[in-house]
Amino acid sequence: MSDGTREIRTDYLARVEGEGAMLVRVRDGALEEVQFKIFEPPRFFEALLRGRHFTEAPDITARICGICPIAYMASSAAAMEQVCGVELPAQLQALRRLIYCGEWIESHVLHVAMLHAPDFLGYDGAIELARDRRDLVEIALRLKKLGNELMRVIGGREVHPINFRVGGFYRAPTAAELRALVPELEWARDAARELTRWTAGFDFPDYERDYAFVSLRSPGEYPIERGRIVSSTGLDISVDGYEEHFTENHVERSNALHSTLEGVGAYLVGPLARYALNYEELSDVAKEAAAEAGLGPVCRNPFRSIVVRAVETVYAAGEALRIIGEYERPDVPAVTCVPRAGSGYGCTEAPRGICWHRYRIDDEGTILDAKIVPPTSQNQKTIEEDLVGVVSGALELPDEELAHRCEQTIRNYDPCISCATHFLRFEVERL
Repeated sequence: MSDGTREIRTDYLARVEGEGAMLVRVRDGALEEVQFKIFEPPRFFEALLRGRHFTEAPDITARICGICPIAYMASSAAAMEQVCGVELPAQLQALRRLIYCGEWIESHVLHVAMLHAPDFLGYDGAIELARDRRDLVEIALRLKKLGNELMRVIGGREVHPINFRVGGFYRAPTAAELRALVPELEWARDAARELTRWTAGFDFPDYERDYAFVSLRSPGEYPIERGRIVSSTGLDISVDGYEEHFTENHVERSNALHSTLEGVGAYLVGPLARYALNYEELSDVAKEAAAEAGLGPVCRNPFRSIVVRAVETVYAAGEALRIIGEYERPDVPAVTCVPRAGSGYGCTEAPRGICWHRYRIDDEGTILDAKIVPPTSQNQKTIEEDLVGVVSGALELPDEELAHRCEQTIRNYDPCISCATHFLRFEVERL
């Protein structure tokens, strides 16, 4: 402290994927500026895709993220299938949804129990939490292992699956291989419900916003691997209309673009948005878990997103059981996709929100252009606005507590910063 100026610096935010920074400037007791900075270098995946064959897109884009590779594989494959004029048969579409359930389980549980819960319980991380609540951490690890196993059985391996392709899969699992997962999935559905009860008991900051929610909507099912793009502000468009309504802008402080919705501005994707816009499509057991946790059909407190993620884990386990119960091994694991010149669009619900892809290919199947909009970059502007709201109401906190509250706010979004740069050094200035 010198000449009335106070600074807090945290070089890197723990318990998120990637690197970023934040600046909070307070002058004369009033909040002057908040900046959420993503400084991790751009990774140029769109450029890497140009000149490659259209069938390579799922394997290349999977490398964007080790936690949610299916989101990128499914969105890119859907875009290529669209440009080829191919629609997957029901059983192949069900397998896409099933492997995505595995990703939701492993990603949500990682965030809920390992990355975010320590914020609410006063621990530095999951290791410290395990010393006091080994039982809960072991349950979470078992749940995450199951999600990984589901991805392995269908995708060939847990991280960056190798059995996923444009048109379907290289090999379809047998019914017996999938049925072997049923006992563990039945346990997982109950365990995820217990995880929901546990998170519901956390002490949540009293903060809500009237978000512009954006998610997919697929009548008759909770959105995962397909749907139209809808919003709480009345938007209802096909996936190929995204660029007519959403705009990306570069800001100097970030290597991730800020996204805005036309006529609205910042918007929110992810669990809170999916839940609010598709509550009626949840399974009965997931709705019961939500009710037990004190959630209504809409949740506007971002700190309670940890509870909604747990509810979605209950849903994903139950949905996996439903799909396996109805599964019949398809005669062929993939349909033939013949390239033709044109543009294709794909959008799926990554654990963190919609993951939108556009590709333009020629008659030979060569990728001429690619655009990928990951969920964290779409949420970046909203994260920044949340920080303004949270900090404005917590300026009386000591610097250390204010720093923790800001980090907790950012972790509400489970940000995948590496995905977004195609966090967190923390700094507070009090002047």
